[in-house]
Amino acid sequence: MTEEKIITVKRSQATNKTFSVLIPSWNNLAYLQLCIRSIRENSVYQHQIIVHVNEGKDGTLQWIETQTDIDYSVSERNIGVCYALNTSASLASTNYILYINDDMYVCPGWDKALYDEIQRIGHNYFFISGTAIEARAQSKCSIEKNYGQDISSFKEAELLREFDKLPIHDWQGATWPPNVVHKDIWDLVGGYSIEFSPGMYSDPDFSMKLWKIGVRHFKGVSGSRVYHFGSLSVKRVKKNNGYYMFINKWRTTCGTMGRYYLRRGELFDGPLKEPVIPRWVLVKNFFKRLRGAFFLSNPA
Repeated sequence: MTEEKIITVKRSQATNKTFSVLIPSWNNLAYLQLCIRSIRENSVYQHQIIVHVNEGKDGTLQWIETQTDIDYSVSERNIGVCYALNTSASLASTNYILYINDDMYVCPGWDKALYDEIQRIGHNYFFISGTAIEARAQSKCSIEKNYGQDISSFKEAELLREFDKLPIHDWQGATWPPNVVHKDIWDLVGGYSIEFSPGMYSDPDFSMKLWKIGVRHFKGVSGSRVYHFGSLSVKRVKKNNGYYMFINKWRTTCGTMGRYYLRRGELFDGPLKEPVIPRWVLVKNFFKRLRGAFFLSNPA
């Protein structure tokens, strides 16, 4: 994406809004509508909602234009999640930028649990995530419980009865959406790195950028819960070689960062400390860097 024309439209009033909620969407109208309905119905606080419309050929743009409380940006082509988030963030009016996927449904009180955590921290050097409930858990940071694989099979009433009874602890290693960061920190690291477009490995890259500026509070908040239908846009997009791009940029693997830096999925026990990485892992990462340099310089 080098010459794409992007239009931004700001219509909402930021008065008394808590989060600027960024939602990239790519021809996924039914899920986007469900996501926004859940934000409107299940939030404790009022939020600025900002949608980036990639293409919008399924009626997304026409629908967004009728929602006068939603700010938005639009591109004629799919510009990927990195450009979409950075464009959306340019419209943010609050102190907190929150990124959520359009295939997520937020559960009651999701926002209060995140905001309460921010108030307890007492400074801006944090990165916190909500906790996903998924039909098939994609990581040890999420809860596995099937409330539907898609909208047609979504058991909303059952989810609303049970979501807060599903057991999980606060966990280390916040990375994936829904996540929230202070706007000053977002601006300091420059948002999402566009070299990872259309977006694979851009989430861990963002976490590593935060680590490099001194953020050590990476907390998954168990009380903030969303139902995640499961990376619907990722299944359609032509992927970048994010695995080797991450290694080339940070001289370590994403897995090493998750296990030794962020301790992702472990019981939260306070701010993270400098990692102690076994020598055999360092050697393995060295050879992976060599392999990555070859792949990146000789793309298929």
